[in-house]
Amino acid sequence: MLKKFIDGYCHVLNGLIAACLAVMVVLVFGNVFMRYALNSGITLSEELSRWLFVWMIFLGAIVALKEHGHLGTDMLVGRLGAAGKKICFLLSHGLMLWICYLLFAGSYAQAVINLDSTSAVMEVSMSWLYLPGMLFAILGGLIILTELLRLLGGKLRDDELVTIQESEETPHGGDQNKV
Repeated sequence: MLKKFIDGYCHVLNGLIAACLAVMVVLVFGNVFMRYALNSGITLSEELSRWLFVWMIFLGAIVALKEHGHLGTDMLVGRLGAAGKKICFLLSHGLMLWICYLLFAGSYAQAVINLDSTSAVMEVSMSWLYLPGMLFAILGGLIILTELLRLLGGKLRDDELVTIQESEETPHGGDQNKV
């Protein structure tokens, strides 16, 4: 049930990320074209593109967290037994929940502080710039909490205890000594 909900909102987030990227491309390309060809420009292009970029990064971080797409190293954890991996998983996810709380508290405080401040061009409340941090903290925290509950409920397989993505540049298998 909860997994379907998380999958559903990540699907929606992927659509929002694509929409943000499309609007950013149109705004920036349109602005460049208008400046060079027509000697004018779209005044809100830079500011809106910057805001969409912030939103896109935080939404993408939520999806990457769900898909274990963040880079990391398993040099220590990979050598541990199942019990050691479970302890590291519990500690790391507990710390990530704490960071989500700190991110939410900080973003919320900044949103409240900047509630009456408006942006220079769009004249929109600057609080909107801090909402993606709060959204990431809530949705990312939900993903992390779900994984912790799966661990504590014994529903997490041993191969799911290392939740990182290897770099594409990392040598695999017997290719480690080849240049």
